[in-house]
Amino acid sequence: MIQTPYLLFLGDAPDPLAAKVAQGIRDWRPDNCVGQFRMDGCKADMKIADMTLEEAKAAGAKTLVIGVANRGGVISQAWKKVLVQALEEGFDLASGLHNLLRDEPDLVAVAEACGRTLHDVRVPVVDYPIADGVKRKGKRVLAIGTDCSVGKMYTALALDKAMRDKGMKSTFRATGQTGILITGDGVPLDAVIADFMAGSVEWLTPDNDEDHWDIIEGQGSLFHVSYSGVTLALVHGGQPDALILCHEPTRSHMRGLPGYALPSLEDVRDMGLALAKVANPNCRVVGVSINTQHMGEQEAKTYCADVEAKLGLPCVDPFRHGADRLADALAAY
Repeated sequence: MIQTPYLLFLGDAPDPLAAKVAQGIRDWRPDNCVGQFRMDGCKADMKIADMTLEEAKAAGAKTLVIGVANRGGVISQAWKKVLVQALEEGFDLASGLHNLLRDEPDLVAVAEACGRTLHDVRVPVVDYPIADGVKRKGKRVLAIGTDCSVGKMYTALALDKAMRDKGMKSTFRATGQTGILITGDGVPLDAVIADFMAGSVEWLTPDNDEDHWDIIEGQGSLFHVSYSGVTLALVHGGQPDALILCHEPTRSHMRGLPGYALPSLEDVRDMGLALAKVANPNCRVVGVSINTQHMGEQEAKTYCADVEAKLGLPCVDPFRHGADRLADALAAY
């Protein structure tokens, strides 16, 4: 088990979105966050106390969590100095990067010498099956997006909270490093061997009560040429009964792909539903989630109202305004 509370390591994150792991933990498990550690040039801020390693240790922090999700998931040499010092100061390290802590000999040596633990949450710990496509009992909902990092995890977590508040049966199913760090369980989907990805999602969402909803954390985008394969594994392995469309309207291009424009919500609706019906012919789109963090209050409400009128689906920012209407759409399914 990863020991809490955490010191969130933001490193030299080039923008707020690069620190989405830290942001997710901060927003959904604030009691686990003692403070943040930022290096020179860091352009992300969790709006919590900046601390040195010594200050965080004195405040009770037990684990330094790498809260940055950079392209390729690489541990830079600049970070290494801080990570080594953290181990020497008595911190465990936790990371969801593709570049595993356990594959860095210097970190392993220092951890062993100091009696500290390295936690790599992006390592599959189960021998997942190949998907068989057999229909499972219970219901499943999946968020699919116009792009990466548009709020699919936030949508799922907010929806799970709203459903529980209404007395509905639901379980958030984490499929990425941030979700796993928040909940302590899940499948690190993009680290699973390709042939077993859909099977791992079937394993994650087993038979359940007929009125129980598994809320599957979305990943990537069917339209993102870098990560579309992970999204399709969720669509087919999850066999969703319902889809929720997710969008961040202020983007000028796909995340990390300046030559690619974002698809429309209609494009995502039509392609997502067509692919979902391969595994579940009864699947349908039930709502839209808009990430309005870069909009003013009235602009956000107007945008959501326009999308709702255009698509004929309930449209909300579930983190800003709550996910009750999305939960109601599932209750009426």
